[in-house]
Amino acid sequence: MRQPFRIDPKLPAGAMRTFEISAPLSTHYRPASCEEVECEHFTKGWQLRKEVLSAELLYTVAHSGRSYTEMNMREGETWLVFAAGQKCFAASKHRVRLERPEVYIARDGDWRGNPRGTVPVIHSGPDAWVDQFATHQEKINKAREASGLPTGVRVHRHQRNREDPAVQ
Repeated sequence: MRQPFRIDPKLPAGAMRTFEISAPLSTHYRPASCEEVECEHFTKGWQLRKEVLSAELLYTVAHSGRSYTEMNMREGETWLVFAAGQKCFAASKHRVRLERPEVYIARDGDWRGNPRGTVPVIHSGPDAWVDQFATHQEKINKAREASGLPTGVRVHRHQRNREDPAVQ
């Protein structure tokens, strides 16, 4: 898996706090068919250039149970054309989201780790997570103000109208 570009932080991981909203593959998704995810290869078919496939991949194609036609376009250019309606070669990677709420997490450290080894806080929903995030931002702003640095961040508390049933 390709890692994201990250700017080198000026603070150690132990001075960081991470607020994350997560929907893990293992708990929030299930395997799905090409038809369920409306896979373009399933709905429209696809083609592979034969000359660029390794011997191993050609063997896999030939023994996959999928039907295809070889189309010779010109000398040295042959395409394997797969008709629509059959599962693609990436079918095992298709997933659909389950109707489960996201997981709201607050933890010490950052992408480099949690050097203090503290246990993450798993919030039951967004309200407490947003409140903890805002409290953390206020703490950062107060520390910056005390040191004479501009805060640069405005903190807005998440307010819910408890009298409006549509918002609850």
